[in-house]
Amino acid sequence: MDRHEATQQQWHTLEQEKAVEQSATDAAAGLTTQEAEKRLQQHGLNKLPEKKAESKLIRFLKHFNDVLIYVLLVAAIITAVLGHYTDTLVIIIVAIVNASIGYFQEAKAEDALKSIQALLSPQAQIIRDNKRIEVDATHITIGDIVLLNAGDKVPADLRLLSADHLKIEESALTGEAEAAEKTTEALAADTGLGDRRNMAFTSTTVSAGSGKGVVVAIGKDTEIGKINQMMREVEQLKTPLLQQTEQFGKTVSVFILLTAGATYLFGHFLRDYDQETLLMSIIGLAVAAIPEGLPAILSIILAIGVRRMARQKAIVRNLPSVETLGAVSVICSDKTGTLTKNEMTVQQVAVKDVEYNISGIGYAPDGDISKQDQKVNVADEPLLQQLITCFYVCNDATLDKDEKEGWVAKGDPTENALVTLAHKAGENIVRNKPERKATLPFSSDYKYMATSADTSNGPVIYIKGAPDRLLDMATREAGTNGEQDFDRSYWEQQITQLANQGLRVIGAAYKKTDQLTDRLEHEDIEKDIVFLGLAGIIDPPRDEAIASIQSCHEAGITVKMITGDHADTAKAIGKQMGIGDGEKIMVGKTLQNMDDAALQKAAQEYDVFARTSPEHKLRLVNALQASNIICAMTGDGVNDAPALKQANVGIAMGIKGTEVTKEASEMVLADDNFSTIVEAVKEGRRIYDNLKKTILFILPTNGAESFLIIASILFGTVMPLLPVQILWVNMVTSLTVSLALAFEPMEPDAMKRPPRPVREPLLNGYFAWRILFVSVLIGGGTLWLCTRLHAANVDEATVRTITVQTIVIAQLFHLFNCRSIGRSAFSQQFFSNRAIYVVAAVLFVLQACVTYIPFMNQVFDTVPLSLDQWKYPVYLGLATFIIVEVEKAIAVRVRSKNSKVKI
Repeated sequence: MDRHEATQQQWHTLEQEKAVEQSATDAAAGLTTQEAEKRLQQHGLNKLPEKKAESKLIRFLKHFNDVLIYVLLVAAIITAVLGHYTDTLVIIIVAIVNASIGYFQEAKAEDALKSIQALLSPQAQIIRDNKRIEVDATHITIGDIVLLNAGDKVPADLRLLSADHLKIEESALTGEAEAAEKTTEALAADTGLGDRRNMAFTSTTVSAGSGKGVVVAIGKDTEIGKINQMMREVEQLKTPLLQQTEQFGKTVSVFILLTAGATYLFGHFLRDYDQETLLMSIIGLAVAAIPEGLPAILSIILAIGVRRMARQKAIVRNLPSVETLGAVSVICSDKTGTLTKNEMTVQQVAVKDVEYNISGIGYAPDGDISKQDQKVNVADEPLLQQLITCFYVCNDATLDKDEKEGWVAKGDPTENALVTLAHKAGENIVRNKPERKATLPFSSDYKYMATSADTSNGPVIYIKGAPDRLLDMATREAGTNGEQDFDRSYWEQQITQLANQGLRVIGAAYKKTDQLTDRLEHEDIEKDIVFLGLAGIIDPPRDEAIASIQSCHEAGITVKMITGDHADTAKAIGKQMGIGDGEKIMVGKTLQNMDDAALQKAAQEYDVFARTSPEHKLRLVNALQASNIICAMTGDGVNDAPALKQANVGIAMGIKGTEVTKEASEMVLADDNFSTIVEAVKEGRRIYDNLKKTILFILPTNGAESFLIIASILFGTVMPLLPVQILWVNMVTSLTVSLALAFEPMEPDAMKRPPRPVREPLLNGYFAWRILFVSVLIGGGTLWLCTRLHAANVDEATVRTITVQTIVIAQLFHLFNCRSIGRSAFSQQFFSNRAIYVVAAVLFVLQACVTYIPFMNQVFDTVPLSLDQWKYPVYLGLATFIIVEVEKAIAVRVRSKNSKVKI
């Protein structure tokens, strides 16, 4: 069988003998060395393919791939041809600075694939030439016989040939918190990945028992390899902001080229400018219209958001993702370890006619045992004490307190929960634990575990296991007055009641013996046992996650649970958390058979998905995105990685998440707290609002400068600004004054409004009007001022210097207008954002430098101004502020009368 055929084969459907035959191997002796070498040559090494890394130079040059930068570079070439080398140098420096900021802020890479490589087992125990040997896992091939023991990492995908109490921890791959109990029987063809009990998958860990299996898939053909391939095939989506800014850049570029071309033709044929002067004016127009500082200021604002979110335990690995969180309308969340603690917890126990509730979650023994809302003393409840003692003695887990890590449970998750219950019951049970004499390990065939112990009431065999199995074995039950007739129907009702709450039910029983033995056999306990009671165990939801989901709903965000766990558990957990109605659920088996159109509808209709595979999660994310829904995906296991990479925002758990998941994500929660996502969404919405305020502030600078140049050419007057002066104005307003808007607090209604539409343009109708209005206001006012100064015979250098100061100071006053888009500048605390006053001071220093320092006078063609000449910029700036505030008040009234006007 070649590698392709091996991959296509459904190995879980084959009997062991048939699997060995199909693999062309020997279950006892394994492959011969010669045959193994031949297959290694044929199939290749057992490792994942590596992608060739992109050079740093190429990654840097990609940041020049922007239409606005192209226009700037063309302007630089023309100025160089005309001999204006200072202008050329300044333009090139601006382009390089923008590219450098983008390059150094770029955090996304293909490290996820390297992390998957690290998951593979380095060594493996195999049988070759009828000998047990240890080999490098990369040299395992199809047909090798692999031996598994507790603590081993599975080196390849195996069809199990034997399983002796074998349990494998597969949560990172399947999403199940409980270790999977392995068997060897053949399974149905439609058995989901999480239910393939006769298979062992690479990267998973043996938690108990031992086993043997034949290698049926290696490298890229393993389940982990398929995840690796899915991640390679995932197309990196541009964030909504990048899509908006890209479209915005194209629109601005077309506008600049058309305007510059029309203006050039007008100046060439209808005015008497010489060719060099006209070309420099057109270059000045192009440079004026380009918001070249915008990419840099966007990166800086996003970086500030990253730092703020880091303080809130959300580590952002990709800058634009900060803002994307504010646009998310669906959060797809894994259950285990994300919405829940991934720490099994006993929540209810039941003995005859009495039910108890246990508070506290996780493995820390903090909590009380109560009945009818009253705390009980376990010493006063003999049946309860006996039940907990049974669970504690018939148990291989341990619970210890570590100075650094706190309470640490070691063992099977279910047994960890039962040990924690014993510690909650009090020191008396822990201290007086009966000594175990013999143990019969849990067997998937018998579905129970038994231990013999020497108790104060004589030798006893304690039994815990699947309740239906214990019910079949029981002939008596423990009651308040001692042993009594067995009421099976009562216990079946109790089991159903607990199971309907999504609890995993464990039964307990005992059998008295005449003497202790060093060895137990199933025949010793298969009948005449006394049934004690039940424990209901669950991986509990996080309390803070429930509140966060409610906050998401208020913000118009839908939360969907996508888990590999069982349907009943998923429904129960979902209902507790406010996800779904506790009834409507879709399982992976149904999802698997849906075409893309049907899945697209189901992805929006259902909120809870169970028994899902990595492929299912990826398809669900794709289906939501096909409906133009911006979605985030949270998770902590390897099985979540492809979906995290595909999602608009992938969110990984920082504590319990695998390295693969972290590297595939855009954001990592350092505290594994779902509520941190809500804080991140708040920050994302705040950032987007502030980005729009920044654009509303910056673009009128470009508009005013463009207006000045176009008007000058139309009227045939002297150019009011040189290209190098325009660059100075653009950069100084972008990198100082506008930076203050990044620190504006969140708008009061930010988390009460629905997410913005995915196709919402960066500039809506009102924004376009406002930018045009302020551009004409500042540009027209400055042009009027220039005309008055020329009429007063002020020299050209002084007029240009006053023009530079007028545009900058008018923008400074306009900054206060932009603190709130649709409300008055006085509707919030005027001094709530101290950054405004800091940058204003920095701006005045810079403007003083460009006006009074000789070196800067020479570079920017400015001259010193008298104190009296500063009144012109201040008066125009104050007038701008007042007029824009009046315009905003009128716009608010229009909006209240016509809800279609969006501000």
